[in-house]
Amino acid sequence: MTSDQTLAHAIELAGLPGASAMIVDKDGTRFSGAWGFADAATQDPMELGTVCQIASMTKAVVSVAAMQLVDQGKLTLDEPIGRILPDLANPQVLIGFADDGTPQLRAAARPITLRHLLTHTAGLGYFFIHPQVLQYFAATAMPAPGSKASIMMPLMFDPGEKWEYSVATDWVGLAVEAVAGCDLQTYLQQNIFAPLGMMHTAFHAELPVDAAKVHIRLPEGGFKTAPMNLGGGEFHSGGGGLSSTAPDYARFLRMILRGGELDGQRVLSKQSIAEMGRNQIGDLRAGEMGTAMPDLAAAYDAIPGQHTGWGLGFLINPEPIEGRRSAGSLHWAGIFNSYYWIDPAAGVAGVLMCQISPFGDRGALDAFAALERLAYV
Repeated sequence: MTSDQTLAHAIELAGLPGASAMIVDKDGTRFSGAWGFADAATQDPMELGTVCQIASMTKAVVSVAAMQLVDQGKLTLDEPIGRILPDLANPQVLIGFADDGTPQLRAAARPITLRHLLTHTAGLGYFFIHPQVLQYFAATAMPAPGSKASIMMPLMFDPGEKWEYSVATDWVGLAVEAVAGCDLQTYLQQNIFAPLGMMHTAFHAELPVDAAKVHIRLPEGGFKTAPMNLGGGEFHSGGGGLSSTAPDYARFLRMILRGGELDGQRVLSKQSIAEMGRNQIGDLRAGEMGTAMPDLAAAYDAIPGQHTGWGLGFLINPEPIEGRRSAGSLHWAGIFNSYYWIDPAAGVAGVLMCQISPFGDRGALDAFAALERLAYV
């Protein structure tokens, strides 16, 4: 069975509506393909270049943007970020709720830094993961999706004390805008997308008509599509708003593998790439998330059984995974079940693009594992 047949079979077994995937190394593409449908209702085919919402895979791109500005001295990792983002200047920690539901707050023990934001240790959360954040919004005002109010929340703990997945990278995107003097789309286009040849990656207030649709499994089998778009709203979501294609994102992965350069275009220093891939959170464990809204995202543990760490934008596995990635590999995902990994030790990386909800779909995870295994045969 060829690699294409192997992955096609895995996708069929996974019951996915459609997927595109690539495996790359420092020199180019080792494997690519697309299977199934971009829209299962109309049976429009999924193609390698089909635009998909990459959701939280946006975080790696925006983290690179922030590190570009650190290299230039326009941002610093450890000074209070409130000097640049006044909304974060006086953080408050949520300590509970009064009998009438009123949130109880106290001043945070220390300021929030860019390092806290990049490592998800600032104390922020997500309403669909953390019940206390959902309760806070219910007690104050439930913000509109895509509004800046949706990332305005008290902290769940003092900065630096825990790892909890969060809206922190949305604030990183706003910090990039504040010091760059332009909107996030413009900055990314000029400093990452154009240099890397990522011509189909952007924030879309309205998705292209031929973009893949988000699918939801039906109890009786098959799928329905749902009109979900994370790219619109009051601001460009640095935490989850980009759409891209497998070839575009693969070029981004190759740049990381090559230490910040691709096809003669250097977008980040080797030193900063190395720092992004180094565990920044000490003995804290990253990568495990609960759920407050299982219809949107299931509880998830990225690598069960490993004490995973976090760099400046990436999950890091400290041990190898048999038949798959090496120790020290970088990894993350998007809420519509797209996934990537970067293995600097083996010099290989890969991406699976899929559009299905809720996050943590078992079929998508199985297909991603099958893709990864192909890279190490």
